[in-house]
Amino acid sequence: MSETIRLFAGDCTTTFEGARTRTQRGHVAVVVKPDRTVLVHDADGYQPVTWLTRPDSLTVETDSSGFGLVARADEQVLRVVSNGESDWVEYPITEAGVPVGSHPETGEPLVRASGAVRGLDSDVTFPLPAGATVRDDTCEACGLPRIRAEAGAAFDLCLDRSCESLDDAVRERFDREWTCPDCGDDLRIIRRGGRLLAGCDAYPDCETAFAIPAGVAADDCACGLPVFETARGRRCLDATCAVSTD
Repeated sequence: MSETIRLFAGDCTTTFEGARTRTQRGHVAVVVKPDRTVLVHDADGYQPVTWLTRPDSLTVETDSSGFGLVARADEQVLRVVSNGESDWVEYPITEAGVPVGSHPETGEPLVRASGAVRGLDSDVTFPLPAGATVRDDTCEACGLPRIRAEAGAAFDLCLDRSCESLDDAVRERFDREWTCPDCGDDLRIIRRGGRLLAGCDAYPDCETAFAIPAGVAADDCACGLPVFETARGRRCLDATCAVSTD
């Protein structure tokens, strides 16, 4: 785990310089996030008494007499200086997510956050296909949670792409299933530029290719391509086509 949060506490003088200058003193807790955001909290409520979000620079100095920090963002400056007894500590921090189980090898908790499943105690990350859901059951081969992803059909797969590949599942089901509307050749299931595509087999002579949406192929469009049921409604494989079913 590479990111940490720093906490400073004690009798501090805080000075904020911006549109106006404001100086305060009290026994406060100072939170410094990995993106350098500085939050100064006192005993009242949840709102910090002063803060500076994602400053351009942050300088922190600590020694036996206390600590001091200076954060700068354009014309704004936040200074915090301890007076007398104080303390500071550093802890690992992660993005909070929905618990989805534990890693079968390390035992660390796994959470879903920002389009991926991540380990709380390491940098392990399993990207999720668009629209995928994490199931309650686990993979018989590796013990990781299983997922359900839609890409033309609904596929139940291992969370780890190296264990079970969505690309392989879609390729097995839909490779050469559809015909290129421009040249009549088969559409192959390929990955290009980080996207899963139905691309013409005549490439590079024919460069026709369509990104496969997160959804299930449910009908045929008047253009000959499949119509997908997606979370945003019905759409043709060709996103520029006005959906029309036979």
